[in-house]
Amino acid sequence: MLDFCGGRTVTGPLVRAENLSKTFGGTSDVPFKRPSNAVRAVDGVSFDIRHGETVAVVGESGCGKSTMGRLLLRLIDATEGRVFFEGTDINSLSRSQMRQMRRKAQMVFQDPYGSLSPRRSVADIIAEPLEAFGLIRGRAKKRERVAELLTQVGLPPASMDRYPRQFSGGQRQRIGIARAISVDPSFIVADEPVSALDVSVQAQIVNLLQDLQEQKRFSYLFIAHDLAVVRHIADRVMVMYLGRIVEMGAKQQIYSAPQHPYTQALLSAAPQPDPDIQTRRIILEGDVPSPTRVPAGCSFHTRCPLAQDLCRTERPALREVAPGQSAACHFAKPNPIPV
Repeated sequence: MLDFCGGRTVTGPLVRAENLSKTFGGTSDVPFKRPSNAVRAVDGVSFDIRHGETVAVVGESGCGKSTMGRLLLRLIDATEGRVFFEGTDINSLSRSQMRQMRRKAQMVFQDPYGSLSPRRSVADIIAEPLEAFGLIRGRAKKRERVAELLTQVGLPPASMDRYPRQFSGGQRQRIGIARAISVDPSFIVADEPVSALDVSVQAQIVNLLQDLQEQKRFSYLFIAHDLAVVRHIADRVMVMYLGRIVEMGAKQQIYSAPQHPYTQALLSAAPQPDPDIQTRRIILEGDVPSPTRVPAGCSFHTRCPLAQDLCRTERPALREVAPGQSAACHFAKPNPIPV
């Protein structure tokens, strides 16, 4: 693969995050205005995304999933840490270099209603990235390319002159996907792309994303809270809690032998479609701590049924418990289940 700003051959992961953190608030530039409490939305996360794979991020609302996705695209700047895309540190790029990078990395947003301009036709919405990067010229070429993209996402080309209000939620998300793939990116952040859709439509969109990945070899960061969807689409899974990654590994490892108590509780709460399969529900007591007052030590210890004194004073490192599987728990044991 060619580096987007150097033209050299790049090996290794497509995306790599190193000790990535983002803090909001805590200071005020307005005279006499009281500073707000600092929120560390993402707290020292490190991981890779390989070429052609789907890495899913799961966790409760407010745990930092979407913030992390935006940091990878530099839609917001990191407070600490670095993001490498095709071997290049994007936080050091100039504005013109970032423009080149954005052609390779796109985003599908959660809200199919708010992410599309109601005043622009579908043709204009999908063609906007193509025009911004100078990839098409002339009305005929634009309509030809838009028709091709609409066909790829399962919409009739004849609908290109309609407006977003004339489409259902699932159809609007297909338009958003067509816009994202229009410039042939190598990496897409899908920020809960099916959470606002009916269950019957969710499967269609997930299947579409998988089909496009097979055709074009995209890499996805798939942000979600639905564990059934994640099990269907992911190659690897990262579990987040209060801005930190508490467990990550191959999908089979996470679902068959979760090592962190939080992961175990999440999986136990997932609905089981087969009534003959009985699972023990793990009930977590207490509420999620305020992100402005993250507990010392292990941030999960206030809700963890296994917490001991060590958990209240010492923050556990994310350590390997099996080849390819890591957990941030003092008491995680080696995974004996083959995958």
